[in-house]
Amino acid sequence: MDQLLAMRVFRCIVDAKGFSAAAERLGTSHSTVSRQLKQLEAALGVQLINRNTRRFALTTAGERYFAASADILDRVDAATGAMAGEHQQVAGRLRVSMPLAIGTLELGDWLPAFQKRYPDLQLELSCGDQFVDLVAEGFDVALRISEPLSDTSLVARTLTVSDVILVASPAYLAQHGLPRTPSQLARHELLRFSGANAAAQWVLTPSRGAPVQVDLNGRLALDAITALYAATLTGAGIAAFTRHTVLTDLARGQLVQVLPACTVGVRHYYALYPQTRHVAPKVRAFVDHMVEHYRER
Repeated sequence: MDQLLAMRVFRCIVDAKGFSAAAERLGTSHSTVSRQLKQLEAALGVQLINRNTRRFALTTAGERYFAASADILDRVDAATGAMAGEHQQVAGRLRVSMPLAIGTLELGDWLPAFQKRYPDLQLELSCGDQFVDLVAEGFDVALRISEPLSDTSLVARTLTVSDVILVASPAYLAQHGLPRTPSQLARHELLRFSGANAAAQWVLTPSRGAPVQVDLNGRLALDAITALYAATLTGAGIAAFTRHTVLTDLARGQLVQVLPACTVGVRHYYALYPQTRHVAPKVRAFVDHMVEHYRER
């Protein structure tokens, strides 16, 4: 057993307040996280987490070990960072492929802090929803919003998981009314994304009850997420976006969530980069920054 790795997994379980959430953050499976914890508990001879209640709870021994291990991990990371800083600098050119949603609609939320943090790094962004061959096209890293990845030869680090929600502008809802049930959507203008892998239906999953299929027969279809976003803001109809994409608009009142008890599935945000023995400092810095950005949202 790699005890340092097991300590990191244990710390992530506690920070994420659960096994599934920890697995998402670490980009691994629930079973792997559970196995690491069991091996750590067996090596220590104590139970660290109480699994007998529905609520997540540390045992007394778990609380003591968490405090001690967190201090150890912080010291290890600080020492590693100090050594890396002496020999490796985050500089040069970094080519990143990313979806339009992240590269345009969310740009202002993460880019200024990254550029301030790494002033010697030259960042080249290619924004589009088509998949690219990282190695063949010379990209260092790619960001993706997709269904869960089942198989990839690349390193896939999970940045976050976001539900997909329905939204509309206040102006549209003032003119057409706010739908209260999925069946009432049939009387509304439903904006359809017609880009790659576009669906002809929304499958609405309520907090209670069975999923409901809604046909997208609206008058307007758009093949770019930025155009869909602009059309929604101007009051053209109701559209579906990941919550992360419209989080700021919801907070400012520029968009309103429609049928808040329903979601249209979930999307995983990934950072993908080639498997190498030593990850370039500029790649690690960018990926870590994006992980931190989404953790705080």
